[in-house]
Amino acid sequence: MRHRKYPFIVGFLFVPVVLYTVLMVWPYVQTFGYSLTDWSGESQTMHFVGLRNYTTLFGDTVFREALLHNVLLLVFLPVITILLALFFAFMLNVGGRGTTGGVQGVRGSGFYRVVFFFPQVLSVAILAVLFEAVYRSDSGGLLNGILVKVGLENPQNPIEWLNDPGTVLWCLLAIVVWQGVGFYLVLFSAAMQSIPREVFEAALLDGAGRGQTFFRVTMPLLWDSVQTAWVYLAIAAMDFFALVSTLTPGTAYGGGPDYHSEVLSTYLMRNFLFYGKSGYACAMGVVILLVTLVVSVFALRVTRRERIEF
Repeated sequence: MRHRKYPFIVGFLFVPVVLYTVLMVWPYVQTFGYSLTDWSGESQTMHFVGLRNYTTLFGDTVFREALLHNVLLLVFLPVITILLALFFAFMLNVGGRGTTGGVQGVRGSGFYRVVFFFPQVLSVAILAVLFEAVYRSDSGGLLNGILVKVGLENPQNPIEWLNDPGTVLWCLLAIVVWQGVGFYLVLFSAAMQSIPREVFEAALLDGAGRGQTFFRVTMPLLWDSVQTAWVYLAIAAMDFFALVSTLTPGTAYGGGPDYHSEVLSTYLMRNFLFYGKSGYACAMGVVILLVTLVVSVFALRVTRRERIEF
């Protein structure tokens, strides 16, 4: 083995690398090739147009608006989800005090973990049905019904959450945050449980409050998990196709009202399947890939810190 280790390693890596290249890398190469043509998607006839699709893309007002929405989601989805998940994970692991003064989670933390994680097991179809009832534009909707009961809304003029340009995108963001917090709570909880309790107890004995313990002790020790969560949430923020296409009004694949919930993935699919501009849609796919890669690398670089050993 010592003298033939490289053939041994290559033998194990060959098949996975080939499969990854064929199933992952090659489709991206094909997509870039199609983006340089006027392919309609309905036939194999196409003509090379160079970078015309890309120049048209950045002059497209709908594409720019969809890109802006994705940028907003890239900012708010990771920040809100990670902060909420960190707060709840901290409370469920070190938010209470034991009978002997030691550190432990709040009472019933095991039950709360199950409750918080439950939305993660729901499919997008179930989420769409559930929140369609929550955001119904009449007083029979859950959210409007609550606001009417507490006197914050006129029952004759209910808020149309998914039809209002000012609220539709934030309503969709709330759904994804609600679903995702539980998963990242479990992720951060697992990381917190690997930290010796003595670290937290020593901080409390030194007079550190809950806030200081969270920011000065917990956060630095969880930074690798936070970095991973940020990348995954950034990738999720570039999607949103299923929720937008099922919950929002508009033409094919949602995006309404008046493109105020449009994201890159829905505009791509509309051009690919509805307008017959497959080459143009492939150019959008390449842009989505580049934006996702840039954001992921940027997040890894900005959040990079030296590993803390204990």
